[in-house]
Amino acid sequence: MKSHLLVVACLVVSAPALAAPPASKEARPPPCQDQTIERSIWPQGTSLWGTGRQVAEREMSSVLASVEMGRARLGDKTLSGLRLKGGRLVAPSASQELVGAVLQGAASDGTPVEVAVCGAEVLAKDSSLVWYRIQVWNGVSASWEDPCVATGRVPSPRALAVPGVWDESGARSDKGGKFTFACENGAIAKCVNWGYRPWAKKGGGSLAELHQACTRMARADYCGDGRSHTREDNLIDVYDGLSVLTRTTESSEAWDVKRASFEAAWSAEGATCLSRTRDGQEVETLMAQCPGRFEMAQKDLGEGDQCTVVRKGGAKAVLLRNRSYGRDEQVMHQGVAR
Repeated sequence: MKSHLLVVACLVVSAPALAAPPASKEARPPPCQDQTIERSIWPQGTSLWGTGRQVAEREMSSVLASVEMGRARLGDKTLSGLRLKGGRLVAPSASQELVGAVLQGAASDGTPVEVAVCGAEVLAKDSSLVWYRIQVWNGVSASWEDPCVATGRVPSPRALAVPGVWDESGARSDKGGKFTFACENGAIAKCVNWGYRPWAKKGGGSLAELHQACTRMARADYCGDGRSHTREDNLIDVYDGLSVLTRTTESSEAWDVKRASFEAAWSAEGATCLSRTRDGQEVETLMAQCPGRFEMAQKDLGEGDQCTVVRKGGAKAVLLRNRSYGRDEQVMHQGVAR
């Protein structure tokens, strides 16, 4: 059965900036309590982590960018031997509960942050995938807060435990004993949810590079430097060479095939070539934002996908392609992610 995906790049809001925990912990309230969180709101584009920004003016900053597995505790006990199996945190003993555990994490600038696991929901169709409810300690407000940013479509977002760590350029790396709590409204979690699970394999190959390419594509990060070039409610149709997702060929209420056109091809480092931008800016303007990366040239990828701008320095492996509406059609068609 073919899998199709139409997705929406959504605008998100920010949670309050988080500071390092204070030295004294005796007077702290317990984590994982229901509470109303005050949020500062500003346009952010499509988020990578799905978390609030650490610095309001910096698109690629996060209040929670990485989590350590080696320094977890549950009450007054240390949880040694915690590991990640697929998208699931596994305790050293099957009898040990992870809900209520507190882990050590870090913001995107390395500032220490404590992370509490408040709930775990195993995906019914795939036990390797668990949605977590998390909170982080905010030393400024002296309270536990949800770092995940809510949107109108997902007002109470959860988080996935994803192997690897992303930096502020959007690049992924494997760092021993660390992982990412990727919130539901961010590109990292979205790409997992769409089928690009970095721990999985298809056709004998790992999906890790496909997942990374997807995070670039979801945010329209053409230059591969972390900057997004998308707008709220921009529909995209995603397809890849392994047929994890295939191109949509029939129109529906949510997607008009005739109005859609090829946008770009993607590698783990950003766009390998493109025909136009998703946010409607001229390709020459984009090229000026990452000088020396692209050049004007024709490239035919087949199936009607033709590029007018290509990556310099030799061909990069095309892992994903996408189609989207042009500037005028985006206004006419609004859809829902599925």
